[in-house]
Formats: sequence, C-alpha cells, structure tokens
Amino acid sequence: MRVLVTGGAGYIGSVVVEELIRDGHDVVVYDNLYKGHRGAITEGAEFVEADLLDTDRLRAALRESQTEAVIHMAADSLVGESVEHPAKYYRNNLVAGLSLLEAMRDAEVKRLVFSSTAAVYGEPEKQPIEETDPTGPTNPYGETKLAFESAMKWYERAYGIHYASLRYFNAAGATSQCGEWHDPETHIVPLVLQVAAGMRERVEIYGDDYPTRDGTCVRDYIHVIDLARAHILALTILGARSATYNLGCGGEGYTVNQVVEIARAVTGRDIPVTVGPRRAGDPAVLIASSERIKRELGWAPEFQDLRKIVESAWLWLNEHPSGIE
Repeated sequence: MRVLVTGGAGYIGSVVVEELIRDGHDVVVYDNLYKGHRGAITEGAEFVEADLLDTDRLRAALRESQTEAVIHMAADSLVGESVEHPAKYYRNNLVAGLSLLEAMRDAEVKRLVFSSTAAVYGEPEKQPIEETDPTGPTNPYGETKLAFESAMKWYERAYGIHYASLRYFNAAGATSQCGEWHDPETHIVPLVLQVAAGMRERVEIYGDDYPTRDGTCVRDYIHVIDLARAHILALTILGARSATYNLGCGGEGYTVNQVVEIARAVTGRDIPVTVGPRRAGDPAVLIASSERIKRELGWAPEFQDLRKIVESAWLWLNEHPSGIE
C-alpha cells in the first residue's frame, strides 16, 4: 500500500515508517521538521519537507505519490503547554488537521489512521477506560484531538473518508534505529535515563499528593513498536468501516515513582529526584483498556513489561548519546 505519514520524522512517526517499510509498503514522510529529525527518516521512504497548513503542497504530495492511505501522527502533545498556549494547539492540531482532511478529500484519498490520545476522556470516572466511556478533556491538547475526531466523523459521512482513531497515552522505548529525543524533553522515561547517563542532574516529579498508591500520577506506557504495529493493523479495516480504539498497557499502570525505580534497576545508577507542583490539566490516573482492538483486530503487544520498554530506551540512548542526528 502507498501510505503517507504526517509527522513521520518524529519519535513515534519514525517507528511507524520503519515498520511500514519492513512490511513492504511504499511510504512518503510529510514533515516540516519543526520537531522531527531528518536523521530519523527510515531509508527507503520518500521525504517531503512541508507544513500541514500548506494545503496545496499537501494535496500535491498526495496526488503525486498516488497515496492510498494516510497515517496522521503530526501534532503538538504537551499537556501543560496546551493550557498555557491553547492557540498553538488549536492551530497545529485542529486547523492543520482540517487542512489534511481537505487535501485528502480533493485528492480522493479515503483511508485515514489518526494518532489520537486517551486524554480525550479527561478525568474518567472508572479505570481502565473503555471506548464507550464519556469524553471530557481537561486540557486543550485533549480537546483539540477530540475536535479532530469529530471532524473525521462528519467527513466520513459527507465524503466517504474512513478512519481509525487510536487513543493512547505514553509511548516509550526504542528500536535500534529510532528513539525518543525532544528539545525540550518532557517525557518521564527519557528524562530519567538522561539523568542516569549524566546528561541531567536530576528529574522533577510534578506532584506527589495525588490520590494514588504512592501519591504520583499513574499512567500507561506502551512500547513504541507495539504502538506502530497497532497503527499499521488499523489500516486493514479501512475501506469497510471506521472505528475508535484504545491502546493501553493493561493491569494497574505504573506510577511515576515506579518508573524511576525501574530505571534505577535497569541502569544500575542513582537517579536523583525533586518534587515540584502539579502540572495544570494532569489527571491522577489514566489507564486505557485495549480489549476492543485485541478482540476485533488481533492486536497482540509484545513488550508490555515496563522494564523491557526502559531497557530498549537505555540501549538506544547509549548508542546515540548525541540524539537522532
């Protein structure tokens, strides 16, 4: 299949591209390199350096490559930043997403896999979260993702664009080629490993007074390969129907303190911690149920153990101490 991946030079997007090429698909990476890295683009993928808001260039890329499906990974995704700068998130997540839908409509591309977020549920009443549970985002990041999901529903009805929306939380881990490297870095797994590697002095935990088993937030952590495989698997339903799926690690999730302890065990090094105030918009517990996608599509994640996830990220960091480039 000929697949265009928006944000394909980013952390998760680059692994999606790597897995697509491994499966024999023809891939176009569409990325403005605002957060992505040229060095993360898998050999064999065509690269178009352009912005999603450039609808004409996007439409041309879809037509020129004879794209059959799009996997939409490009987005801003920092909860705290979205609260402070909502305009940025509405522009880059929603307006740019509408530009993609318009370009797909004009180019007659009818298949779309969307990298959404379980943040659309807000502060859920029960755990784990199921797809039928009510949505109620507590921050602009989740709100803009949910707004784009709504747009996809109406574009499907009016223009026949089938979609799969995948809602998940924290991707982590690495392949031998692609790992997590952001500037600034805000994700807990790379942060604690950078402390272990001597790149940072300490890691800050945002709040230790949540109503959880040790006072720190509880989250899902999914290996980036398992996440990529779910996106590729979702392509198989498109053309017949649309669907929304949660992706989670199962079980009780992991607290931030547990992540730190696992990183200490994996690296064999001390990881100093300081505790800061809570971040705006952060719910205490977020764990998603993956039973629907397992049942309907046969998704079978291979790296559910957080220790394996951290081990892969630590190996990659030691082999790439200067990052992607």
